[in-house]
Amino acid sequence: MTTLQNCVNYLRSTGVPFAHTTHSAAYTAAEVALAEHIPANRLAKTVMVRDDESYVMVVVPADADVDLARLRTVVGASELYPADERDLFRFFPNAEVGAMPPLGSLFNFRVYLDRKVANREFIAFNAGSHRDFIHMRVSDFWELIHPVLGDFCEVSASAGARRGSRP
Repeated sequence: MTTLQNCVNYLRSTGVPFAHTTHSAAYTAAEVALAEHIPANRLAKTVMVRDDESYVMVVVPADADVDLARLRTVVGASELYPADERDLFRFFPNAEVGAMPPLGSLFNFRVYLDRKVANREFIAFNAGSHRDFIHMRVSDFWELIHPVLGDFCEVSASAGARRGSRP
């Protein structure tokens, strides 16, 4: 079963309303924003990080980077590291790298949700591929996932250039 099918089945089983959209393959926040007709800062991306013992999902705006120092404070870890591709293949064997959905309860990961995403009405995220997206209310995401809320992202250095290139 594909990651998309797992996501759709999971969301349907919970009764949470959502929409699934498809577009041509898009890899960067700017490309996805253009394909989805949504500003890049309104898209969410999932970043996997680890300490010496476990892994967590971090959900930040697609045009931002995770600030590991801030996240360490929230997680309570002395060190955090981005997960490597081997880890991603192991945890998400049916997903394309970089397209992991932030449905932590589906994959048995704790989710840390940045306030910039939490303060939106809707969340939109990859559903296992660089072509499939799930859209749902943040309030429904919150009820389903029970994330830890915090401020642990920073706008990436190239985000300003991406924002400036599109209205």
